[in-house]
Amino acid sequence: MTTNATLDRPPAPDSGAPATGDRPRRFRPRNLWQTVGPFGVFVALFALVAVLQPAFVGGGGLRILAVQAASILLIALGQAMVLHVGSIDLSNAAMAILSAIVLALTLGPLAGGGLVVSIGLVTVIGAINGLLVAFAQVPSFALTLGTLGIVQAASLLASDATTVYASGNSELLAPLFGTAIAGLATAFWVGVLLAVVLWAVLRFTRVGQGMTAVGLNETGAIFSGLRTRLLKVVAFTISGFLAGVAGVMIIAQAGAASSFGLGSDLLLPGIAAAMVGGTAITGGVTNPVNVVFGALTIALTPIAAAAVGVTSQAQSLVYGLVIIVAVALTMGRNRNRIVK
Repeated sequence: MTTNATLDRPPAPDSGAPATGDRPRRFRPRNLWQTVGPFGVFVALFALVAVLQPAFVGGGGLRILAVQAASILLIALGQAMVLHVGSIDLSNAAMAILSAIVLALTLGPLAGGGLVVSIGLVTVIGAINGLLVAFAQVPSFALTLGTLGIVQAASLLASDATTVYASGNSELLAPLFGTAIAGLATAFWVGVLLAVVLWAVLRFTRVGQGMTAVGLNETGAIFSGLRTRLLKVVAFTISGFLAGVAGVMIIAQAGAASSFGLGSDLLLPGIAAAMVGGTAITGGVTNPVNVVFGALTIALTPIAAAAVGVTSQAQSLVYGLVIIVAVALTMGRNRNRIVK
């Protein structure tokens, strides 16, 4: 006889194989997108640019692209980790600017200690975001929108609403963009390495698998005994940390920071890169390695848009269309689920 406990028990995690008597899963375009789509889109877009603007490819275009994608990649990876648990972080790009400003102010007097201060500060802000989302039950969209305003105000105050230049010890950051591996800036490879680490965390660790469970079915994760609140805090903390590293890249590249300079427009490209990289806005589906190709694609998008005659003023329109298409391809749908 079937008991109520049996009926209320959450479904067991999917093992990847169809259960006995179940029909085989039908192929869905969304599944193809999440596996090879990001790489394929980047290759197709790069080929288009190569045909329309051969001088870009011949003139070291891939090297330039890697430089432009370095900061976008870090913001996108942080965004992907938060999206993975079913939330969103609208403040991580602003945190990157704050980190860059703090680093510019402290690199001279503190040397390597400035790195610790700048990255540590925004990592703490990310953790606070996570604590408020998890324990105060504040919706992540509203919370991080508020944090965005607070962090922007802090950046203006810290910089006195002007450009802040790194006054000393710049040689500590010089190798990030002054040296190359396989022809691409070391800064880009730092992002790739972090993407691989995050991929391994999600795939092989209990914390990563727990984050996936939260993103796929938070109610089921709670019934399974997972510490869902802690896992959300971890996701937001990672986002803050990666924003701090992005701030380091801004100083390494430009030697200065301001609330309106390099990196001030990373939010929309970062979200777009995460989604083009196959991250589902509904949560639970993320491949950080694919986010690398998402970042490269987004960095290449303005160049491709210019090649086909789209003006620079319309770039936000292009990013918006990219996000809409990426969301349509990555989100899951079934008859019993309501799309909000």
